[in-house]
Amino acid sequence: MGNKKPKKVMTLCMVYQHPRLLLGMKKRGFATGTWNGFGGKVNEGENIRESAIRELKEEAMIEVEEIVKKGILTFKLKDSGDVLEAHLFHISKFKGEPKETEEMKPAWFHIDELPFSQMWPDDVHWMPLFLGGKKFKGKFLLDRASDITYQAKILEKELIEVENI
Repeated sequence: MGNKKPKKVMTLCMVYQHPRLLLGMKKRGFATGTWNGFGGKVNEGENIRESAIRELKEEAMIEVEEIVKKGILTFKLKDSGDVLEAHLFHISKFKGEPKETEEMKPAWFHIDELPFSQMWPDDVHWMPLFLGGKKFKGKFLLDRASDITYQAKILEKELIEVENI
């Protein structure tokens, strides 16, 4: 998976309080029509953790009280050549009630009923590690981005559990 374009550093916040996981239906922009965690691009001058906290407040109107980094997922989109590096965080405590915003519509799901058919295809691979409290790194080559009309296809994947992230 050679990199030609500079990678885009992103955050992905998974609000998880066993046995439920908060996901957001993406209403606009990149990956519209898919269920996902909350997050986005790390702004210039912002560290990754700060970005995760900001994105969760902007997209679900909740304030982080407990945040732990659990993974790093790297995606290369074959069609565009884009490379995305997503830093995945577990949010177990927060203030406020999740609310719909212009970008996301939040909903709680029981972990046995996650809508994988409407999520990015890599989620089914790393989600068991995340739900099991593990730390991990993954690399996925996808044909293109998922959206409301198309679920991306995984062309290559690597996923390993790690001690430290």
